Amino acid sequence: MTTPLHALLAVVHVVHGVTDRLTADRLRGDRGAVSIEQVLWYAAAAVSVAVVAAIIWSQIRTTASTPVQTPSAP
Repeated sequence: MTTPLHALLAVVHVVHGVTDRLTADRLRGDRGAVSIEQVLWYAAAAVSVAVVAAIIWSQIRTTASTPVQTPSAP
């Protein structure tokens, strides 16, 4: 590579780094308030997880409460 090409490549890298950093800072900032739709989605997800957990837990308790039959010797 020639020296002017090295200089051009260095300038391109510097410009890319600066613009990348500026856009990353802008995207990382405050994105505004949470909408009611987001709150309702999270609430619905939490309720559905709780319902599924309750169903599974009731099945486990039902199975655990049944007596175990001892095997009989022949």
